[in-house]
Amino acid sequence: MNLFKRNIVVLALCSLFCIPLAAQEINCTVTINSDRIEGTNKQVFETLKVAIEDFMNQNRWTNMTFAEQEKIECSMFILVNAVANNQYNCEMTLQSRRPVYGSSYTTPLLNFKDPTFHFTYQEFDRLDYQQNQFTTNLTAMLAYYCYLIIGHDADSFQRLGGTPYFQQCEEIVNACQSASMEGVEQRGWLAFDSNRNRYALINNLLDESFRKYRHFYYEYHRLGLDEMSGNVTNGRARIAEGMPTLREAYRARPATYVVNTFLDAKADELVDIFRQGTDKEKKAVYEILMDIDPTRQNTYERINE
Repeated sequence: MNLFKRNIVVLALCSLFCIPLAAQEINCTVTINSDRIEGTNKQVFETLKVAIEDFMNQNRWTNMTFAEQEKIECSMFILVNAVANNQYNCEMTLQSRRPVYGSSYTTPLLNFKDPTFHFTYQEFDRLDYQQNQFTTNLTAMLAYYCYLIIGHDADSFQRLGGTPYFQQCEEIVNACQSASMEGVEQRGWLAFDSNRNRYALINNLLDESFRKYRHFYYEYHRLGLDEMSGNVTNGRARIAEGMPTLREAYRARPATYVVNTFLDAKADELVDIFRQGTDKEKKAVYEILMDIDPTRQNTYERINE
């Protein structure tokens, strides 16, 4: 995997010897909660779970080769709100993570909530994906999220390393906007639908205005977290040094989605990092977080405990 140095970090973490190589990049666990649905064949939800896991885990999404221990760990929780005539009205939470060099700790990369995870599915439908071609809304959303996961992972190991995968997300968005979808399945793909949807997130990530944020994302992981096994103080200082970038991005566009998604994943981690910081670091980081994310005040107050 020459595009970025992920393999070096993970191999050093795992201290493994000869492991067969695998093509697939993702190891996703899917959970479907159908408690709100009554009088329906519950087996269909187990069939759907297996189909989604197979789609995400058995397709090859890049031209890189991942060893088993290099696969990106992630989880998908789907809450089914309603089902009628094979139309599924769902909410979805996606989480992904990666190991931190020299430790047993895994850091969250994504904690993304999609309240418009709506699709058509009939039990035993094949979930097929063809690049640059729209098939169904379900496969389009799943492919989008696979590339989003890989893009964030790549960005955490190499500056702007996720760009080709975010561009794949953009192509999926464009294809879905051009597809003749109707009703709730359109939601999430449209520019005017919301400033916090699939379109908005990928639009932020590929916007030149947020390039500095993506550099910070890399520095946070490779020059901050990954350095902490050797020197906690230096790693923490590097993260603190980059925190003003979040405030700059927020102030430039207060409605930006990418800063929110970063904090959805990192709020608790930032607290854990800076609780052990210097008084100067605590004060500066706390002020930045309260400026851009005051709704989590109770969480950020723990920095000063």
